[in-house]
Amino acid sequence: MNQPTAQVLSYDPFDPDVMANPLPYYRVLRDEHPVYYIPKWDTYALSRFEDIWEVLGLTDGTFVASEGTLPAATVLEHHNDGPVPDPPLHPMPFHANFDSPIYENVRRCTSAQFRPRSAAKLAERIRALANERLDELLPRGRFDLTQDYGGIVAASMVCEFVGLPVDLAGDVLATVNAGSLAQPGQGVEVGNSRPGYLSYLTPIIERRRAAGADGSVPIADSLINFTLPDGTTFTDVEAATQMLGVFIGGTETVPKITATGLWHLSAHPEQLAAVRADLEANVPVAREEIIRYSAPAQWFARTVRRPYTIHGTTLQPGQRIITLLASAARDEREYPDPDTFRWNRPIERLLSFGHGQHFCLGVHVARLEITIMLQEFLKRVPDFRIDADAASRPPSSFQWGWNSIPVEV
Repeated sequence: MNQPTAQVLSYDPFDPDVMANPLPYYRVLRDEHPVYYIPKWDTYALSRFEDIWEVLGLTDGTFVASEGTLPAATVLEHHNDGPVPDPPLHPMPFHANFDSPIYENVRRCTSAQFRPRSAAKLAERIRALANERLDELLPRGRFDLTQDYGGIVAASMVCEFVGLPVDLAGDVLATVNAGSLAQPGQGVEVGNSRPGYLSYLTPIIERRRAAGADGSVPIADSLINFTLPDGTTFTDVEAATQMLGVFIGGTETVPKITATGLWHLSAHPEQLAAVRADLEANVPVAREEIIRYSAPAQWFARTVRRPYTIHGTTLQPGQRIITLLASAARDEREYPDPDTFRWNRPIERLLSFGHGQHFCLGVHVARLEITIMLQEFLKRVPDFRIDADAASRPPSSFQWGWNSIPVEV
């Protein structure tokens, strides 16, 4: 594997070496190339926390997501010669590709259950699911923290959000995992995965439309009843497509963070002991450091619509930026000694869930799920050992996280 140096750096998010371990590249980018141009994709990579915070916080139309927030190489290989317009309304792509006000209006259809007060009401259900899984898993003595524990709990919640039977949680988890696999040189081809995702989601829309969409399944029913600016409504497939953010985002990230957090704590016995001393008070504190240190999402993209100058470089309309959130999480300008895991690190700002207009819809539920799964595991498991040699973290341009963390209890 070629490791970068300050003198010689070739960064491409789809390069096999980067996908296998991007962290050394991020360090050089932050120190030497905070605005790094990738000619092949006509794209700039931003690596420092403050720069990314500023760029993602802009809501004046300077940056848009018309080409997607996670475009694959097949999108980036086409170089634009000017501003990129919003997509057409029909067939409607995922609403995150639109600028205001369409993006916010469609987002509201999917957001009601994820607002702070609504999310707080889910605590007991999450706790029940976590303990049901532990009832089944602990007698085995060995299981996978990512898939068997966190994965099934998170996928069960997603099933309930979108209107699927909870007994499909394992199938949903497997489908999302398969769709997130990345190929070197290409990245995650979400478009190729959509038929699998929509095979679950489109029938939900069909059933709810036939039943009258009376609001009893909030996300699906709100999308069915939504009216676009031209007076039209979503087709079944279009409505199902708007549910992808909940379906994918709610399934794949939380399990990786939860499992990796338990691994980090077990690797620092004194920190684990400190957290155990008061699980109610200390787990939410440790959770934020766990998220900073191990959130798997690497970057999100925007397309430039208006000229923008940063560090003396002017980005032109049609060019792209990728905001390296995982690099920002290790930026010593924001976090002293960032490569050290410290459970009670003071964290004033965090970019792991994004920032600005596209801030993660499910952030409150995600934090709650991580907190409860950590607490319930630590309540019931006095001693555990991570089988590090058997853990698996496949290369990825995006969700670079531990897909499998076996644990012995």
